[in-house]
Amino acid sequence: MKTTLSNKLLNKRLAVIGTGKIGGILLRAFLKHKLVQPKRVHATVLYADEVRALAKQKLGVRISTDNRAAVRHADVILLAVKPQAIREVLEDIKPEMKPGKLIISVVASIPTQLIEKQLGLDVPVVRAMPNTPCAIGCGMTALAKGTHARKEHMEIARAMFEAVGRVVVVEEKQIDAVTGLSASGPAFIYILLESLAEGGVKVGLPRDISTLLAAQTMMGAARMVLDTGDHPALLKDAVTTPAGSTMDGILELEDGKVRVTLIKAVMKATQRAKELVLES
Repeated sequence: MKTTLSNKLLNKRLAVIGTGKIGGILLRAFLKHKLVQPKRVHATVLYADEVRALAKQKLGVRISTDNRAAVRHADVILLAVKPQAIREVLEDIKPEMKPGKLIISVVASIPTQLIEKQLGLDVPVVRAMPNTPCAIGCGMTALAKGTHARKEHMEIARAMFEAVGRVVVVEEKQIDAVTGLSASGPAFIYILLESLAEGGVKVGLPRDISTLLAAQTMMGAARMVLDTGDHPALLKDAVTTPAGSTMDGILELEDGKVRVTLIKAVMKATQRAKELVLES
């Protein structure tokens, strides 16, 4: 199924509207994995100097500031603009939209219903929430379908994001929670990783070795959860021996309320994601 879908995508024309941080990460990943042909891609940015900067990367795609031109001949449109700009962008591309085109939106906080209503067409919209590890093929993306999106549209979106990591399908009402957990999550993880590395330095390890130990340990622990399917609590207990050093460390974490703080971080990020739509 993946191969068939990839072949279908290879012949489609892709417009990337807003080739900034996440848009650029996804575009480079799609090209790296040969999911799309460079000659069939039209990427847009906001300013002319950004066109020149992106052109220096020699991606082989057409680059401009003209969203309408990018959408005109596209089969699949990846919306990757800031939430505050979405209404203006949709109004701009509206004259070029047709029901046969597929919109995949990675715009944080913007519901499919808003896009459908703004365009005034029965256009299929798939909402996606990826994260930055997509840049190394280790991303996590959640997909939710709009009113007019069908099975084949979801399969195209799944094929695109499976090229850069794992994919889950959720109800759209859960997307803000996905934003708070997996989209914002890498930043939380980097803080934890940095803190572990600093702890290693504090007890006498060179900084580069301490950072490597922390990063590889964190990656290995995550792989244990993914590969075994065991609950993190069970895996934690397997490391924790009676009267051992790990338990002393865990007691310090609990005393510092790390668990509660992380839960609150996800809750805060989720709440902020809900609020962004009101500012668009």
